[in-house]
Amino acid sequence: MRIVCDAHIPYLVDAVQNAWQGVDIFPMEPEEITPSAVRDADVLIVRTRTQVNESLLAHSSVRMVCTATIGYDHIDTAYCDSRDIRWVSCPGCNAKAVCEYIEEAIDEYLNSQLSTLHTASADRSRPCRDKNSQFSIGIIGVGHVGSLVAQMAERKGFRVLLNDPPKGIGVSLDEIAKNCDIITFHTPLILKPSTLLLSPSKRGSGGVPTYHLCDEAFLRRCKPGALIINAARGGVVDEQALLRSGHPYILDTWENEPHLNHEVLEHALFASMHIAGYSEEGKRNASQMCLDAIAQQFRLPPITLLPPPKKAPAAADSAWLASITAQLKATPDRFEQLRKEYPLR
Repeated sequence: MRIVCDAHIPYLVDAVQNAWQGVDIFPMEPEEITPSAVRDADVLIVRTRTQVNESLLAHSSVRMVCTATIGYDHIDTAYCDSRDIRWVSCPGCNAKAVCEYIEEAIDEYLNSQLSTLHTASADRSRPCRDKNSQFSIGIIGVGHVGSLVAQMAERKGFRVLLNDPPKGIGVSLDEIAKNCDIITFHTPLILKPSTLLLSPSKRGSGGVPTYHLCDEAFLRRCKPGALIINAARGGVVDEQALLRSGHPYILDTWENEPHLNHEVLEHALFASMHIAGYSEEGKRNASQMCLDAIAQQFRLPPITLLPPPKKAPAAADSAWLASITAQLKATPDRFEQLRKEYPLR
């Protein structure tokens, strides 16, 4: 049995080599995962950098595709289903890390606005609960990440509005736009409902299209000066419309990654290189979920990965996001390299 995997997914190679006899695993750079490289593979384990579609798999022996990510819009699920290729993602694997990123992004934003909002508090590193109560936050998409963000926002004293029609949760997008000072997106990227019709068990957001959910019409309805945050998927937000809108924005995910629109980047309040979910815990969770799925599919002995070592909080420097932003704006064409070099928190 042969497994081809993205070389930047931790824990996999040693775990497989130590536990599964007769299983060969081949770590590769994303650009090395080509039709010829996967031709004789039984299992493919990828991240978002690999487009898994007919072009890649048509002449291969791949029977299973795992993505060590929450999102799976880089997988042509309809094609996989039509060829009886099982595919799995890792929902919730890095939800805690993304929530922590959102919390830090909001804190840095509010701290930067203290002088104009007249909400100075004794502890500038964390806007206090009483001061936060004057702000409304809209959370669009209430899955693994969005639900944690909602809990965090309520704990910090924000007025919270939710929107997730497929789950029957919350208010309309129009109400979010009209009432919220901060709007954060946590939906998958779905181009059209038909892409999920062959996988009813994977319909996480009900097949409702989310491409450019945040478009010009939505932004026109938003409160003046409302902060827009996208740490979900790049295509959920229409970046050109966002740029024209004049709203402040924080972006971790981008359209056409890793090739950023330099003007959109330059006008971002804070910007990062798709690392909101990068944590030791999140990476370990994703690897574990992939190994569990493979073991079940091929009746292999289960592998239990050791928990990652405890690390100091990434935000010991309260301006860490500002630092990342400056680095990315100075060298936008190094997006992919900066992402690879980002230290897991």
